[in-house]
Amino acid sequence: MSFSTSSMPSQTPVTEEDGLDVIDRVSEMCFGLFMALTFVGAVSTGLSGPDAARTMLRAALGCNLAWGLADALMHVVNTVAERGSRLSLVLAVQRSPDSAGGVRLIRNAMPPLMNSILTDAELESLRARLMQLPSPSEGPRLHLRDLLWAARVFFIVVLSTFPVVLPFVLLSDVSKALLISRALTLAMLFAGGFALGRHAGLNAWLAGLGMVMLGVFLTIAIIALGG
Repeated sequence: MSFSTSSMPSQTPVTEEDGLDVIDRVSEMCFGLFMALTFVGAVSTGLSGPDAARTMLRAALGCNLAWGLADALMHVVNTVAERGSRLSLVLAVQRSPDSAGGVRLIRNAMPPLMNSILTDAELESLRARLMQLPSPSEGPRLHLRDLLWAARVFFIVVLSTFPVVLPFVLLSDVSKALLISRALTLAMLFAGGFALGRHAGLNAWLAGLGMVMLGVFLTIAIIALGG
């Protein structure tokens, strides 16, 4: 795997959009919220004294820093893997001994919905276009923009920590801070579910409420487990 700063890799035969869409951004935010909520609920009852808020902030932030880094690295790995899969498909189609085999390879790589509506004639047209492309001579490459998108993943996860832990910094009453923290988390989960619902063409309000219910279920589980 090599590193390049070009925005359009010369060996990549298709236009690539490997950034974060709405689903990715909301998923990373919810992941950060769930991680912070779980961690805060697990350790809040054992904290007391004047340094409790700082201890909570350091603990929750440290947790999401670690998970944000892990998630960012996995984003890079998934990006390179998907890019390699596309390159492998192009090579396989170009090396197919006949057009029927190339069409079959393309059909097998299609999502189920697209597979059900595209005819062999349409896929043959796509196969012919792939055959005209220069054969990639290198494997999948890592570009600067991939690292920038990974950095965004990292910061989304980490920044999701602060609404959960700030009440513990601003309030001396741990019980009240825990209640406000959970309320803020549920509000953000609703916003995330609402955005996902609109993006998916679903009822945004129901999607938001569904995400809140997921958060409530997680909170109840945390309390039941002693958090």
